[in-house]
Amino acid sequence: MPLRPRSPALLALALLAPLAHAQAPAPSAVAPDDAWRRCAALGSDASARLACFDAWAGQQAWQAPAASHAARPAPAETGAPQAVTHAPASATDTRHVEPAGGCRSPQFSDLSRFWELEPGSDCGTFSFRGYRPITASVVASSSVNRQPSSGAPGHTATEPVPYRSTEMRLQLSVRTKIAQGLLTHHDSPGKDSLWFGYTQQSYWQLFNPAISRPFRTTDHEPEVIYVYPTDAQLPWGWRWRYSGIGIAHQSNGQSLPLSRSWNRAYLMTGMELGQRWSVTARLWKRVPEGASSDDNPGISDYVGRGELSAFWNVNKDNSLGATLRHSLSSTGHGSVRLEWLQTLGTGLGGGKSNLRLHTQLFSGYGASMVDFNRKRTVFTVGLSLVDF
Repeated sequence: MPLRPRSPALLALALLAPLAHAQAPAPSAVAPDDAWRRCAALGSDASARLACFDAWAGQQAWQAPAASHAARPAPAETGAPQAVTHAPASATDTRHVEPAGGCRSPQFSDLSRFWELEPGSDCGTFSFRGYRPITASVVASSSVNRQPSSGAPGHTATEPVPYRSTEMRLQLSVRTKIAQGLLTHHDSPGKDSLWFGYTQQSYWQLFNPAISRPFRTTDHEPEVIYVYPTDAQLPWGWRWRYSGIGIAHQSNGQSLPLSRSWNRAYLMTGMELGQRWSVTARLWKRVPEGASSDDNPGISDYVGRGELSAFWNVNKDNSLGATLRHSLSSTGHGSVRLEWLQTLGTGLGGGKSNLRLHTQLFSGYGASMVDFNRKRTVFTVGLSLVDF
């Protein structure tokens, strides 16, 4: 039995629905949401409601081809989740997506992370990084300099101080990148950088209560370093990673007769073999000073004019290193430093810990500025926070 409309208005709407469907009125005449609500408001009159929805569906079919060229989010008032679409990268898309971790990401080599030589190993500018090991160590030495001397007039202590050969050594060393991309482009595979570094090393007579446990000496070394990614393959699997130039000032901040200082400019470079071996080198030239301002004449003939360092990552927890310095002159002076770093515990989230046991043996000249012309053998054991 056919259903009867309950009112003349509903009957008229039902009769006009086929006409509306045939004529397909412009979609802008009635907003889709308004038409949908109007049809739903017809209540229990199934025939009228069906005709209304049929007309509304005809409008949506007419609109669909124009709207199908792009994904459109659902209207906010419906509560439906909105999809976010991204255009696929083309074969010529050169955008570089940097991996998480940057200079802390283990997928990059030690030298790449240390100097942030690649876009993916970059950690940005003006944030602190470790430089040389940050250590607190116990020192046992073959001798201690109780009456420091220098070839400059008025730079020799007038009387000895009863220092002990066992003491503490504290070293703070940090750096920050102050600029990058100075000579390399943003889409280059390597990235150059400009750094400021600062190292402070103190010898503390902690075990000498008779003279109130003073700091025997403290050295300060600020420097500015420019690093360029000179990437190239070398024989036997080695890879040349960087070259650089820098200028450093080193002094102990003391007044006469213990004042010691010098300035030097240096060239440096580094290479590596996989993740296991790295070799770095520096050559420096002292910035000349007049006789009246030279606290330590001939310091290059003792401390040296260059150094060569090699590090071997034995495994993920142990590293061995050796650093040789030489005067590159007939004096033959210099120094050798051997060190072993062993990771202690695990870091946050189960990653690698920054805390290491740092064992070091040094023999030669220049253990500190005040000892530039005194040969010492120094053995230290302590803790090192090498990266943060």
